[in-house]
Amino acid sequence: MSIDSLAATNFIRNIIDADLAGNAYATRRWSGKPGTAAEQQHAPADTAKIRTRFPPEPNGYLHFGHAKSILLNFGLARDYGGVCHLRFDDTNPEKEEQEFVDGIIDAVRWLGGRNCTNPAVDNPASPIYFASDYFDWMYRFAEHLIEHGDAYVDSQSADDMRANRGSLTEPGKSSPFRNRSVTENLQMFREMRDGKHAEGSHVLRAKIDMSSPNINLRDPALYRIKHAHHHRHGDKWHIYPMYAYAHPIEDALENITHSLCTLEFEDQRPWYDWLLNKLAEVGELLRPLPKQIEFSRLNLTYIITSKRFLKQLVEQGHVSGWDDPRMPTIVGARRRGFTPKGFQLFVERIGVSKSDSWIDMSVLEDCQREVMNEACLRRVAVLDPLKLEITNYDALASESCLAPNHPQKPELGKRELTFSRELWIERDDFAEVPPKGFFRLTPGGMVRLRFAYVIKCTSVEKDAAGRITKVLAEYLPETKSGSSGADAVKVKGNIHWLSARHAVAAEVRLFDRLFSVPYPGRGVDNSTQNFLDDLNPASKQVVTAYVEPSLSLAAADDRVQFERHGYFVADRVDSTPGKPVWNRAVTLRDSWSTQK
Repeated sequence: MSIDSLAATNFIRNIIDADLAGNAYATRRWSGKPGTAAEQQHAPADTAKIRTRFPPEPNGYLHFGHAKSILLNFGLARDYGGVCHLRFDDTNPEKEEQEFVDGIIDAVRWLGGRNCTNPAVDNPASPIYFASDYFDWMYRFAEHLIEHGDAYVDSQSADDMRANRGSLTEPGKSSPFRNRSVTENLQMFREMRDGKHAEGSHVLRAKIDMSSPNINLRDPALYRIKHAHHHRHGDKWHIYPMYAYAHPIEDALENITHSLCTLEFEDQRPWYDWLLNKLAEVGELLRPLPKQIEFSRLNLTYIITSKRFLKQLVEQGHVSGWDDPRMPTIVGARRRGFTPKGFQLFVERIGVSKSDSWIDMSVLEDCQREVMNEACLRRVAVLDPLKLEITNYDALASESCLAPNHPQKPELGKRELTFSRELWIERDDFAEVPPKGFFRLTPGGMVRLRFAYVIKCTSVEKDAAGRITKVLAEYLPETKSGSSGADAVKVKGNIHWLSARHAVAAEVRLFDRLFSVPYPGRGVDNSTQNFLDDLNPASKQVVTAYVEPSLSLAAADDRVQFERHGYFVADRVDSTPGKPVWNRAVTLRDSWSTQK
């Protein structure tokens, strides 16, 4: 499975199919860099059928919702023989850091995006784009709007602008500065650019219609003053474009054909089209112009995606960092052990629609299980160890038992498990007073040790507090798995085990959902409450387990199935050679469905 398998029919594909059938972008040109219409006309023909983009702001780490957008945009480009641009929306210098740029590149590459034909991050055929690359063009276009009477400098306070904007039921009121002359507007805008005015004293606004029923057309802001250091341009600029102004221009300069965004931007589309058409009318931009298409965002239960809340979790120490395996960030999911193919299957399974809905976390978890069940080798781990002594087995003896590496893939062969007198078993595989339906080990009862022998419990040892410290049993020598007498004694229960003499101690982290309710921060009556109150206190447990000796050789990011327990990954941060730390990615089955 790969991104190019995400080819299920949906309304976006129908739009693209119609555009391609009608040769909507047949005359489109691409120079590999932005330019005016005249410059683009002399560029070589564009070989990409379509061009999409993924434009994150580098002010945090990407979350699960971004994974859907990445896979959709890069997947469509690949399926149609096109190109997807990774573009950083670095128009807000106060919140942007190189750390986030690097993290986003890594996340996109990990998910399988970056380039539709070659995934190499530094491939010159697929450069990384930055909104700030176009600051000179944006500024030039802003002056163009001023010169044609389509923009003006507004000197109202932020509160006055907000009050005069009106509401859904009341029209807005024109600014007293709306009719400034072109000459005065140009002079003030250039002074803003040169740092001659204080932050908040002026903004540049488009001049459209203050009575429009669409509030986004009521003279939206284009530029604000910010005396801030930019991570790529230093102190060159004292004004920075608003996202709503910058984004359409970036799309047009990069010759994006289909600009995909989530439904909250649907009301912004008339502004998007107004701006690009204004610039195209006078030849600043080349037609055909990009087409904005909105789709439903990913609403997933048991997580939050607000960057403000995610940042709060990190800064207040509720998690260990942005890459904490419980965080709904891509870097956290990767550290937890989730797989790119699991995300790809998830996006394919939930589809693309025009209406928002909630997707249960179990759907993502099931997709991860499905992928890892196919790929992961099986190994034994005892997470809550209890000593089992086979009293009629020679204390100095040992022997090999064979276990399949993957029960559905016999071609992967078998591995050896060493059997000896003292073993580790799971504590919950023994019950002194068994509940109804308990088919594992009990006093006087018999079970099969998987891949080994049938045993019969003879007694137990306890400490001073009455806690069982050891189970004593006898084995039936003729019942070894694979032997002619293996089925001579019928038992209902099977339990797994490890030789105490050969097993290796390992740190195992049992991760679960970070929140204990489907909609964190929302009460039963849909009221708002502190999302921190919904944290799951059992979302992380650390145990010292015993594992097969071969697992000491595991490298960071290696995944296996711990039989009966789930799918685990060697932690990519804390694992060291010869001593991997294991994170549970997901259990073998959904343990939350019974709690609803």
